[in-house]
Amino acid sequence: MQSNEYIFGLRAIIEAIQSGKEIDKVFLKKDLRGELATELTDLLRANRIVFQRVPVEKLNRITRKNHQGAIALISAITYHKLEYIVPQLYEQGAVPFIVMLDGITDVRNFGAIARTCECAGVHAIVIPTHGSVSVGADAVKTSAGALLRIPVCRVDSMAQAAGYLKDSGFEVTGITEKATETYSTLDYSTPTALVFGSEDTGISPQVLSRCNRKAAIPMFGRIGSLNVSVAAGIAIYGVVQSRLNAGFES
Repeated sequence: MQSNEYIFGLRAIIEAIQSGKEIDKVFLKKDLRGELATELTDLLRANRIVFQRVPVEKLNRITRKNHQGAIALISAITYHKLEYIVPQLYEQGAVPFIVMLDGITDVRNFGAIARTCECAGVHAIVIPTHGSVSVGADAVKTSAGALLRIPVCRVDSMAQAAGYLKDSGFEVTGITEKATETYSTLDYSTPTALVFGSEDTGISPQVLSRCNRKAAIPMFGRIGSLNVSVAAGIAIYGVVQSRLNAGFES
């Protein structure tokens, strides 16, 4: 990790948050105590910034400098609010296309999906605040810079976000091997959100239950699943092809 990707020290992190710096997450030493530590944790909670208590060895692996038991990872992007993005898209006359990533933790998969999204004209990516990859410099590099061009919305609840999109007129489609319908048979001419699950467990039951539709990618080999970034590429371009066939402008 490069030194320009993190801030260390209690006061430095407090000042960074107060100045509006985009913080991805904060690591705090397990037994961290004191007035400044309390001020920092209160500030983290007030700003809904993810923080995790970890052994000091983890902090020392990031930096050997005097971190005072606190290291903040800087986000390489500015997050957007989903409830702002959706009305803006409708006002622009767009037929929105959003991709939801439910618990993608591998930075290479995330970067590859973001790159595909940007190339395919996806309007925004939605990720959860907890249990998702950090959008740092590595993710931006892996995405070939796509993450600097496409809005990323971070939400506290993916299930609630899926519900919000449904209420906003979206067909929320979960891409899952448990579906009976095939992704290529669906109509994507209306506002569309595709949902992809984590690399190991897939879409969480809470999120899957909020999907209007479920669709599978046909499998004919002996291996039961595709890499999530490959699956995303196939399904995302299924939407593109469907919309082109329906006369949408590219």
